[in-house]
Amino acid sequence: MTSTPTIWDLHGADLPVGTLYGIGRNYAAHAAEMGSTIPEDPMVFIKPPNAYVPSGSAIVLPEWTQDVHHEVELVVVMGEHGIAGLGVGLDLTARDVQAKAKQTGTPWAVAKGWRGAAPVSRLVPWGDCGSGPWTLALDLDGEQRQHGNTASMERSIDQLVAYVDAVFGLRPGDALFTGTPEGVGPIRRGQRAVATLDDLATLEVTFL
Repeated sequence: MTSTPTIWDLHGADLPVGTLYGIGRNYAAHAAEMGSTIPEDPMVFIKPPNAYVPSGSAIVLPEWTQDVHHEVELVVVMGEHGIAGLGVGLDLTARDVQAKAKQTGTPWAVAKGWRGAAPVSRLVPWGDCGSGPWTLALDLDGEQRQHGNTASMERSIDQLVAYVDAVFGLRPGDALFTGTPEGVGPIRRGQRAVATLDDLATLEVTFL
């Protein structure tokens, strides 16, 4: 067994890492590149707390997948009285495993929720984030792979928070991965990823 972080990196705030809620198909261009359409209601999947790792981590890619993809996303973390902060994260997806799950109608838990599958930057306190929209970008070994703006989200932060809270009941430390713009693609061992949220937050991870 290996230890995993239990506290969000929020400038010393004692906020435990809770449930991670992923939102699928929240950018039309990404839905199109995956051969999908925008669903009538938000499409939600769950990653466990152990999927979270902070910036600076070396992430071990699982041996049971040969096709892990990057998906850069705005991450919203909840506090005692609403949103505590924002960060930039990667929804790492074992695409080959996910494809099999889609074919058989089985859950995505393994494809989306493995240890290290949710790296997130240090969080920016909500009051310091401005009103948006924000630009997301991801470079892999210095080459830009994804670039998008949260203005293109099909559903806003407020809409997503309200929906997930109504269905699941959000608690302090829970987080929403709010969807990815187009340009998702494979990651290989030895590569280094740098994701940014404007000039507010930066995530840097390597893959082993």
